[in-house]
Amino acid sequence: MVAPPDNDVLWAHALHFQHNGSPALCGVSVGVREGEILAVTGPRGSGKTTLLQCLAGLLPIQRGEVWFNSTPVHTMRSFSRERLRRDRFGWIDPVPLLVPELNVWENAALPLMLRGTGRRRARTAALEWLERLDIGGCARRRPDELTGAERQRLAVARALAACPTVLFADEPTATLHRSEAAQVLRTLTAAARSHGITVVLATLHPDVAALADRTVSLLDGRPVTTVQLPPVPEAETEGRPACSLSV
Repeated sequence: MVAPPDNDVLWAHALHFQHNGSPALCGVSVGVREGEILAVTGPRGSGKTTLLQCLAGLLPIQRGEVWFNSTPVHTMRSFSRERLRRDRFGWIDPVPLLVPELNVWENAALPLMLRGTGRRRARTAALEWLERLDIGGCARRRPDELTGAERQRLAVARALAACPTVLFADEPTATLHRSEAAQVLRTLTAAARSHGITVVLATLHPDVAALADRTVSLLDGRPVTTVQLPPVPEAETEGRPACSLSV
């Protein structure tokens, strides 16, 4: 067992994971500092979602280590991982999972109430974030009365209202139009920075990754380092495209 660095709120070492015998992660190591926004990039099937799920304790670690604030997540039982997710982590899916029987503000307040926060205080926090995400006027509607973009904004409000220590966002704007996605991401990143929330963000898009402090790229479950080759004299490059090498 390797001791995690002192300045990393979240740290993983040599993670391996297989889905039905097919490798999804192959020796991935990553550290995330407190208050940092880390983007995990790569094509579909590269292991981004699996990495986030292992870091968040949603998947039991098959090989390797995951630490949260010097606590070994990889040795926790399922009940302890569930409590950790409830109390310290937030999660945003590409398609929001909402409770249809609850109205909008109740959905946004649900993580707080599950922690034991009083209904009035939870409602106040939920309404604040719904307003910041421009859906405060929908507070008493049901999820099935919202547009797809409004439901995704609700999912973001729900995650931020709980003020988690670490927020995992798996393609959080995948279903939104470009302009809507940009606004939601600006709110998400600004809120994270102002509240000291650590964010691990999985994305396919370079413009989304550009909002992060740092980027980790995956390809076929392995970390990828992109090396920019030095420029070649013009006489040698005439008629040849510039290139980079991924290793």
